Amino acid sequence: MSGPLHGVRVVELASFWGAWAAKTLADLGADVAVVEPPGGHFTRTLGPFVDDEPGVDRSLWWWYYNTSKRSAVVDLETDDGAEAFRRLVAGADIVLEGEKPGRLSALGLDHTELRAERPELIWTSVTSHGRASEHSGEPWTDLTMAAASGLAWLSGYDDHARPPMRGRGNQTLQITGTHATMATLTALLHRDATGVGQHVDVSAFAACNVTTETGTFMWTVRGETVQRQTGRFAWPTPTPPVQAEAGDGRFVTTGFPPLEAKDFRSLLEWLDELDLRESFPDVHLLERAVARGGIDIAKESGDPEVLAIFAAGGAVLVHIAENVPGFEFFEGAQRRDLQCGVMFSPEEAFENPHFVARGFQVEVRHDELSRQVRYPGAPFTMRASPWAITRRPPLVGEHTGELLDRGQQ
Repeated sequence: MSGPLHGVRVVELASFWGAWAAKTLADLGADVAVVEPPGGHFTRTLGPFVDDEPGVDRSLWWWYYNTSKRSAVVDLETDDGAEAFRRLVAGADIVLEGEKPGRLSALGLDHTELRAERPELIWTSVTSHGRASEHSGEPWTDLTMAAASGLAWLSGYDDHARPPMRGRGNQTLQITGTHATMATLTALLHRDATGVGQHVDVSAFAACNVTTETGTFMWTVRGETVQRQTGRFAWPTPTPPVQAEAGDGRFVTTGFPPLEAKDFRSLLEWLDELDLRESFPDVHLLERAVARGGIDIAKESGDPEVLAIFAAGGAVLVHIAENVPGFEFFEGAQRRDLQCGVMFSPEEAFENPHFVARGFQVEVRHDELSRQVRYPGAPFTMRASPWAITRRPPLVGEHTGELLDRGQQ
């Protein structure tokens, strides 16, 4: 084991909302013991499954969220199981759980009981709305959380006859887990400085709501409701489209139109390279932008010439995109420091040379399958804090004996 959290011991009660936070801690080097009920946690039943063969040890959902952890099966409803859990907690720095409020208290296993003799213990609870909310006792999913928190309201198309959308990839779980990780690490820093632990109460709803870009801000500060727009920031009023179909049928995003003279000059050079200057009708506006040293759309929005130049800057990017393949447009814009993108499928993004070069693909040995499996790597990189998947996700109860017989050694 290695990493910036080497030596930190975590007991995780397997849960839907807390799995990402515990995975992040584990991949950063913490020794994470995930406690499952008999038969394994229900998330092991979530598909898809490796080779399309269902099984508690074959769920790709479980695999992804449980790398670098060890598993112990403990029945908290029994006296022996409750005592085993107490022994695990006695050797831990952090407990991370996503239980419904009231369950652990009813079992005598909540932070109020287990931190009484160990005030240095950090206890992180991750629920849908926070421990004090009645809504945290209700069932919630990634879909309903995206809708309730406002994330789905911001996602969709200019055509509002079409419904809002949720982002794929369990975004609400990722957001919640990231907030839980940050809060837990902050509590760990505080504990190391003072010797005192804390109860960290994480609300998935609050974490997702504050991640709604300008949505919550606009409402609380200006009393305005933002509107979803295709491929761009939600805003109270419509903004210019930024998506275009490239010459090969792939969609690209043209980003925010250029403002600086150097960018307009670069666009003119790009038109010349592609022999497209004659086919773009507003070349004179790009030339005018260079001559005047760029534009300041915030200060000069009342100037008709500035507005025309601003529109031409967006239109020329669409014109170029329509005449070249999507990826060529993307790379050409990137070379010119223009904020443009290309639409990738998840598979294409995973195989992208940039992701490969930064080590995003990680080979993990699965001895039970006698083969290597490629996993998505670190969600972020930190030069001074190395990240690594140190072991494949555990089989059900694979480490019960070693964890319960020797504490968490």
